[in-house]
Amino acid sequence: MAQLLLQAGRREAQAVPVDLSGYADNTGITRPGRLSDGAFNIWGNTFPADELPSAGPVVVDGVPFRFPAGPTGEPDNVRCAGQLVELPAGRYDWIQLLAAAERRTEDQLLLHYGCGAVDPEWLRVSDFWPQTASRFGESAAYRCTRMHYPRHIERRMGPVIWRQRVPVPRASELTAVRLPDNPAVHLFAMTLVPAAQEVTV
Repeated sequence: MAQLLLQAGRREAQAVPVDLSGYADNTGITRPGRLSDGAFNIWGNTFPADELPSAGPVVVDGVPFRFPAGPTGEPDNVRCAGQLVELPAGRYDWIQLLAAAERRTEDQLLLHYGCGAVDPEWLRVSDFWPQTASRFGESAAYRCTRMHYPRHIERRMGPVIWRQRVPVPRASELTAVRLPDNPAVHLFAMTLVPAAQEVTV
């Protein structure tokens, strides 16, 4: 058991954060003086920047990610609309995500492999809305204490960014992932966890 945990820890350490900046098309993080610069949902709600990491490397539940928070007003997340995200080709076991949803969502993404296969896998993300419990077993990566509205700050509500994962079951190189065509799903970060090394005895 200890050896299995050690191997899992090594794989997490070798994980590959994916640069999503070229796909970011939504601003969901704002600062108190610039509340109207973003609109995570139709109501213009946003996450408070001062309760989230600065742009750059972060570790959540032992998984390294590249957090996108940047200058106010710039896109910081990917609103899913069927985009094809090119990946560093490799053998992976998991796609780890920092994600939030405008409501509880269940949708499929498509895994594209170097062998030509394309497999659907479920992406399930709980609601970002305050005081919402995880419906799909995700862990709360960041649970804020207040919600931004375009013209005020609601201090009794705290939105959530979840850490969710999607399995990569096929023993073949993963080369790309097609996101769901579902604008209720937002991705803030993505990391690929390498496949376990096969051991011959």
